[in-house]
Amino acid sequence: MSIRALLSCSSKQRYGLFNEVVEHSCNMASLQMGEFVENVSSGIDTYSIRQPLGVCAGICPFNFPAMIPLWMFPLGVTAGNTYILKPSEKDPGAAMLLAELAMEAGLPAGVLNIVHGTHDVVNSICDDPNIKAVSFVGSNTAGMHIYARASAKGKRVQCNMGAKNHAIIMPDANIDATLNALVSAGFGAAGQRCMALSTAVFVGGSKHWEEGLKERAKQLKVNAGIEPGVDLGPVISKQAKNRICNLIESGVKSGARLVHDGRGIEVPNYKEGNFVGPTILSGVTSDMECYKEEIFGPVLLCMEAGSLEEAIDIVNKNQYGNGASIFTTSGVAARKFQHEIEAGQVGINIPIPVPLPFFSFTGSKASFAGDLNFYGKAGVQFYTQIKTITSQWKDLSGQGVSMAFPTSQKI
Repeated sequence: MSIRALLSCSSKQRYGLFNEVVEHSCNMASLQMGEFVENVSSGIDTYSIRQPLGVCAGICPFNFPAMIPLWMFPLGVTAGNTYILKPSEKDPGAAMLLAELAMEAGLPAGVLNIVHGTHDVVNSICDDPNIKAVSFVGSNTAGMHIYARASAKGKRVQCNMGAKNHAIIMPDANIDATLNALVSAGFGAAGQRCMALSTAVFVGGSKHWEEGLKERAKQLKVNAGIEPGVDLGPVISKQAKNRICNLIESGVKSGARLVHDGRGIEVPNYKEGNFVGPTILSGVTSDMECYKEEIFGPVLLCMEAGSLEEAIDIVNKNQYGNGASIFTTSGVAARKFQHEIEAGQVGINIPIPVPLPFFSFTGSKASFAGDLNFYGKAGVQFYTQIKTITSQWKDLSGQGVSMAFPTSQKI
């Protein structure tokens, strides 16, 4: 697709590329404003400024080849840094397209640089002393390697990693709205997103919810993403498909019940495609491999709890902390949930609680490594260094030497 053809698409079609983080980054002039206090002492002013770090880098996953880079380099370059972007080797074309668009928009040559490769390139980014900050989105194995290696070299690092996002469904939840939310958040993008809602914890039992889930899952159209009306495309590779199917099978062998099986689905004209249909496993427990592992596929796990307290305990014992949601019509339950749940992003009747970019993407626990999250205020802080200046402009010619520690005492 040419740049001209892309720009002629509808706003809805371009949304995945021109997302809100770009718009937010265009407000950098005010986002990086410092603070000023006049006369902190007699004739002395103190103020802070934010300055760019220098060279920053971003290492991206395969699953959102346009959106994730746009979480990274727009904030980085508008803050005054140059940027090295490494897209996934599995789908690097979107990053190249973004670089072309950036140059068409007027970004000077050399400000945004695309590099390709795998482990060696990643390690070079981590080790290069000229690179001051590294952003990463991907698996825990890769993320913890990058975090350890880059931070050991004194770099600032932020890593968004794996997840096991839960929804707690209370008995009073709106049935149709909740079922629609679970299906869309569980199976959208074929489950290949770190905010996929992969686990539903039903307070009071899941049995009377299962038929509604199954009926909606059966209506989803699985096909190649280029075909019209598709709900689920393929997973990224044959290896990913095999891993997903193996985790489904391990759940069945451990005692989970298949409400709907999406394995073995055949898609016309794409018989060799890496397709996995929507799959629902019920009776899942926290000791099962399918629960402990991030499946990263179109699989919804159904668990049961006798009370809200028990459901919250199930969620909090999981190692991940990207997001969690509750579906209820009770403000009391919702408030208890938002206060006690140990997840960085919380949804109340919202299945995928990703905030708009003036807030930050605040994954926690094993889902994040670093101290400054992506975009929002934390993102601006990540890509800049704060500097505080204290200045004095007055005649001190008659003043003697003072060995006292500076104070606010008038001179």
